Amino acid sequence: MTAFGLTEEQREFAARVRASAAGELRPLAEAGAPGRVNRDLLAAMGRLGLLARLFPGAATGGGSREAAAMDLCLLRESLATECTEAETALALQGLGSYPVLQSGREEQVRRWLPAVAAGEAVAAFALSEPGAGSDAAALELAAEPDGDGWRLTGTKTWISNAPEADFYTVFARTTPGAGARGVSAFLVPADRPGLSGKHLDMVSPHPIGTLTFDAVPVRGGELLGEADRGFVVAMRTLDLFRPSVGAFAVGMAQAALAAACEYAAGRTAFGGPLKDQQAVAHLLAEMATRTEAARLLVYSAASALDAGAPGVAGRSAMAKLFATETAQFVVDAAVQIHGARALQRGHLLEHLYREVRAPRIYEGASEIQRTIIARQLFK
Repeated sequence: MTAFGLTEEQREFAARVRASAAGELRPLAEAGAPGRVNRDLLAAMGRLGLLARLFPGAATGGGSREAAAMDLCLLRESLATECTEAETALALQGLGSYPVLQSGREEQVRRWLPAVAAGEAVAAFALSEPGAGSDAAALELAAEPDGDGWRLTGTKTWISNAPEADFYTVFARTTPGAGARGVSAFLVPADRPGLSGKHLDMVSPHPIGTLTFDAVPVRGGELLGEADRGFVVAMRTLDLFRPSVGAFAVGMAQAALAAACEYAAGRTAFGGPLKDQQAVAHLLAEMATRTEAARLLVYSAASALDAGAPGVAGRSAMAKLFATETAQFVVDAAVQIHGARALQRGHLLEHLYREVRAPRIYEGASEIQRTIIARQLFK
């Protein structure tokens, strides 16, 4: 199914990504250990040039160094349709690296971005804490002045790619009691003394863990952007990636819908194909309609972001909200159509059922998106 407004070039690109994901990346993903960084998968994505699409102008020095929002959406939807592990690996590389690309020094960009694009270095975005999830401005990881730098003390948790990343974009409090205005962003290599971590065993199959900072030293040159302006660094990255979270969800919904249609066409029940049962046929129609509506909303938000249109925050929030909630519905409905077999370990829908839940929480929970949308209504 093709969304209205895509060019032939965009459709061909999406088809190539899906083919690479199905033929080359999925076997590597299946061979990896759940809940661990799959470096073989990342290396393959680097060889295929997929990770470099995150930083189109960084290697050549020409044009925009940031990916267009629409390109991110096409990448993430296409990968997710065939291999959610590859999609998540790409998204996490982008999320951890974009604060460096957008706000880092040129030497930081040259040191880390080529390695990330090649799949040789693993990035992570370290914002959430035990007491600071949706309310990110409440974070407490302390950055104490130390000569021309700082020492970081505290805990981060629910950090994707932790503790296996090679570097972290870390958000810490440089001014106590100042809320969002007292947060700074730092680039912290993983080999710093005092930095440790552990894996968390989560429902979602991608790597996630906690980080402990015990007076971890960071130099003045490792500040990203300006001191006490780290929240701006974080939001700049999240604003770009928010519509593409919706694209990830659309890809999962499309995969679940395709599986449900194939099963309903081949399964015989009550004397005929399952697809001829009105209850099933109408459910498939609802799944397809919601998936296409989510796709169009995501692409509309991405196009608006690329065009610099007004009201982008609200449109991006609508895209993430509707697409992630839709994906949850479609995957659940596909499981219902399949019955118990869909809940067997290793089944595509069992995998999607575990994968689909997290996007309704991370990078702004659905409730936060509704708050953003409501505020935009009265601006």
